[in-house]
Amino acid sequence: MATIKDVVFDSAHPASAARFWAQVLDDYEVAPYDETELNRLRSLGFDGPQDDPTVLLIRSDGGLPRIFFQLVPEGKQGKNRVHLDLHAVDAATEVDRLCTLGATVIAEHENWITMQDLEGNEFCVLK
Repeated sequence: MATIKDVVFDSAHPASAARFWAQVLDDYEVAPYDETELNRLRSLGFDGPQDDPTVLLIRSDGGLPRIFFQLVPEGKQGKNRVHLDLHAVDAATEVDRLCTLGATVIAEHENWITMQDLEGNEFCVLK
């Protein structure tokens, strides 16, 4: 049997996308960079974490799944084939908070609100 290890987002700017989602999800954070990783990035021609082509979000408890943001050359086209559904105790307050982080509301439905992140990836906040 398989289990989910990583959820991967294609991204135009992985560091920005990862920081956004780290603020959205209260139990995730950007994986820390040690000097070895910073040196590896520099050796590949990247200035540091802000230019990292693959940024990892980890759960604060060390559990799975992890969330990866990977640099891709092409932009998003069309509707996501997979998306995240988020649960919040107070959906309206959470939607307001997400909008202050840069998300946008696409549509409101009876039981959920469809939103987009900074790069146009759809996700839902369940009511």
